[in-house]
Amino acid sequence: MRSELLPGSVTLVGGGPGDPDLLTVAAARALGQADVVLIDHLAPDPTAFLRPGARVIEVGKRPRSSDATSQDVINDLLVEHARAGSRVVRLKGGDSFVFGRGGEEWLACARAGVPVEVIPGVTSAVAAPAAVGIPVTHRSLTQGFTVVSGHVAPSDPRSTLDWRALAHAGTTLVILMGVKNLPEITAELRAGGLDAATPAAVVTHAFSARQDVVRAPLAELAEAAAGMAPPSVVVIGDVAALAFSPDA
Repeated sequence: MRSELLPGSVTLVGGGPGDPDLLTVAAARALGQADVVLIDHLAPDPTAFLRPGARVIEVGKRPRSSDATSQDVINDLLVEHARAGSRVVRLKGGDSFVFGRGGEEWLACARAGVPVEVIPGVTSAVAAPAAVGIPVTHRSLTQGFTVVSGHVAPSDPRSTLDWRALAHAGTTLVILMGVKNLPEITAELRAGGLDAATPAAVVTHAFSARQDVVRAPLAELAEAAAGMAPPSVVVIGDVAALAFSPDA
């Protein structure tokens, strides 16, 4: 990993779950060198790290929003500003390569002949549960965790997940972008044989003043979390019954 950004290059930076304190040292250093920052709406506020004169362009993909920026436009902006000689940082929430379309942006830059580098970030798949004391693995309870997207419902033709097979995975199930489709997801998991009493939780706005968590058995989770909105992370498995804290 370079310590200095190159003019005419793009750096894909994972910003973590939203709190600027959870940016990595490498991420903060890259932001301090950037000429142009393309930022998502879930990314942390980069203001404290930017040098004077740095340009910030908001390119968030808010669901069902009229001001959402298409991925093609974002790709074009990355290439355009890099070709103009700028040191470009693409700042996202979480990690760029975990449902962040970082791979698509890498390919767009590479195909255009633009040098590109990745600085990983803390994914919300791990950070959001940790914020409320839920470890996604715990030696006596589970030997792994599975991270999936709930962006499309199980019945949607675009879904490539076998939810009924996931019911038998034997790991903690972490679902990103799944709160809207939670009723159908939980029903499909139960149809696949996952016990209705399996502990589950939904964490919303982790590491912010709006942070909240709802815990309920799988059969009751969708109803219990009906008022919760994105960004939310769903955790299903025995670990969801844990609530570690500094006083535990």
